[in-house]
Amino acid sequence: MNEPILRLKAITKAYDGAPLLRGLTLDVQAGEVVCLLGPSGCGKSTLLRIIAGIEQQEAGEVWFDGKRLDGQPAHARNFGLMFQDGALFPHLSVIDNIAFGLRMRGAPAGEALPRARALLAQVGLAGFEQRKTFTLSGGERQRVALARTLAPGPRLLMLDEPLSALDRELHDRLLEELGELLARARGATTTLYVTHDQQEAFALADRIVVMRAGAIAQVGTPDDVYRRPA
Repeated sequence: MNEPILRLKAITKAYDGAPLLRGLTLDVQAGEVVCLLGPSGCGKSTLLRIIAGIEQQEAGEVWFDGKRLDGQPAHARNFGLMFQDGALFPHLSVIDNIAFGLRMRGAPAGEALPRARALLAQVGLAGFEQRKTFTLSGGERQRVALARTLAPGPRLLMLDEPLSALDRELHDRLLEELGELLARARGATTTLYVTHDQQEAFALADRIVVMRAGAIAQVGTPDDVYRRPA
């Protein structure tokens, strides 16, 4: 097996003295889709924020592509993090929301806008370029947020409960579309996907990491976890 692209070594985090992450250790291979599955409050989202550089662990190490990242600012990591609410800018058009990350990295308009248009078409929203995000439905906003996260070509894509606020019909439709998008991105991007929903984990993951109370209870393929749950 190749050297892991992402290595988490004994990550520990507490809030107000209460342990949230308890020495968590995990290796992720390049191109994998790994789902962190567990109930609210078990530390899944905090772990993503530590990997992204938004929060700092109290102990342990984060390594990516052979380099230790501790202390490296979030903007220097070239990771993509999408939150549950999408966090779109309401004053910007759809196309400018998607191009925002590219422009922040210095990409000229002649490069950023064609890339943003291509991603907009990829998520099924061609023709929405000049719409304001507050005019979009919940599913449309999540599609735009995903396109914006993918636009800079992140080496690591992290999705934090991206479908949890949607009704079941829309959830199931976007779950299928998301699976197709992640499959297309697999060659260039490694994905960490946080969810409490077993359906999402079994549909998307190459491996599932079951988390309980800030620790890993089980790691395995969807088939392993289904047949021999921890």
